[in-house]
Amino acid sequence: MHLSENEGIEDNTFVVTGGLGFVGSALCLELVRRGARQVRAFDLRLTSPWSDDLKNHGVRLIQGDLTRKKDVDKALRGTDCVFHLASYGMSGKEMLQFGRVDEVNISGTCLVLEACLEFEIRRLVYLSTYNVVFGGKEIVSGNESLPYFPIEDHVDSYGRSKSIAEQLILRHNGRPFKKNKGKRFYTCAIRPAAIYGPGEERHFPRIVSLAKLGLLPFKIGDSNVKTDWVYVDNLVLATILASMGLLDDIPNKGGHPVAAGQPYFISDGSPINSFEFLRPLLRSLDYDLPKAALSVSHALILGRMFSAIYTVLYPWLNRWWLPQPFILPAEVYKVGVTHYFSFLKAKEELGYVPMVSPREGMAATISYWQERKRKTLDGPTIYAWLFVVVGMISLFSVAYLPDVGPVPLIRAISLFFFRSMWVTRAVFVLSMAAHLGEGLYAWHLAKRVDPANARAWFWQTFALGFFSLRFLLKRAKS
Repeated sequence: MHLSENEGIEDNTFVVTGGLGFVGSALCLELVRRGARQVRAFDLRLTSPWSDDLKNHGVRLIQGDLTRKKDVDKALRGTDCVFHLASYGMSGKEMLQFGRVDEVNISGTCLVLEACLEFEIRRLVYLSTYNVVFGGKEIVSGNESLPYFPIEDHVDSYGRSKSIAEQLILRHNGRPFKKNKGKRFYTCAIRPAAIYGPGEERHFPRIVSLAKLGLLPFKIGDSNVKTDWVYVDNLVLATILASMGLLDDIPNKGGHPVAAGQPYFISDGSPINSFEFLRPLLRSLDYDLPKAALSVSHALILGRMFSAIYTVLYPWLNRWWLPQPFILPAEVYKVGVTHYFSFLKAKEELGYVPMVSPREGMAATISYWQERKRKTLDGPTIYAWLFVVVGMISLFSVAYLPDVGPVPLIRAISLFFFRSMWVTRAVFVLSMAAHLGEGLYAWHLAKRVDPANARAWFWQTFALGFFSLRFLLKRAKS
């Protein structure tokens, strides 16, 4: 397919569902750059890290719920092409909110299809997932001829719901409009690899947070396991090319769009072990990559345990205080079982070739995370927190609390080292004084080095002492 860079974009109106997200915002900005008449970002959120930039570039922000027909109709009316990116349940706690996953990914998609047919919107590009064909069995250099993974065998609601939605969308391809029977509705699906880039908000923040706390104790699967990744700019390029592939006025195509009814795998084309892929990022942030390895079968047991626990906690899954599960079964398969695909079909039919190499993409991602780390509070692993906090509480209990519960045992251990209660109390008072002094010094130093987080540095250093202060001293030195 050989078209101009802005074919089907200039003087057209576009809607991007999930437009305030990581990929959606990048797509909106690229559409504006290519000369779109109007770009609408339809999202449940009012704001996001990209909303100001979108408004500054003239993107119209429309807040609404994908599961409400009134909201969908308002967003889509009068548009020429829809990029359906909005979804729910890709990772973490969201994966276990089964009702909401189906409501957004299946029912919401049905409303988008209905609106497209009602308003005679000619093109719909759907952002799908590898999981429509992958469910835990090895796939090496797969292609679009692979059958859908059996719906009943999916281990997560996200993969199952996305598979149903993709099939619905592709089956609607070629439908004639009721009022204008000479025109038809064309659809296609993009199946991206794991997405990365500066600002990615689902996978990398969770991985970096776990690494910071020292909670990445092991790799999953063999070292020769390989998966695909795709840089955000490459995915945006493929998505726009897919929209061009749905044009029915392309020369020498007989009025039949080349991408109509087709799925396309999209990646950087460089399959790699996920943990090796993450190594440069974690190393640049001074976080440790796990050395031990856990087999897929054992990791699945762990994932099922977390799945069971968080299913019991279902009513509270949306609460901020409930942390993300360490890992779930579907995530075990994603990192522990080889599955990568060829983008040859996208190259031949759409002209897709990655414009950003994995090395360049990771370099940009590392720069983003290094800058983000400089602007946020840094600190020790959770093991240091436990050591200091439990130690100080135990010392206080020994020095001042009556003999209740475990206090007598702790007191006996303390007296073995300190010999007398007077020495024990003196050690506690001196420790508190040292922590207070270190906290005040951290506050004074942070006002010069990291003023935005000066108060946080005081409290963290007051709690942890030198375990926290050393990170601030390192920042001051650099």
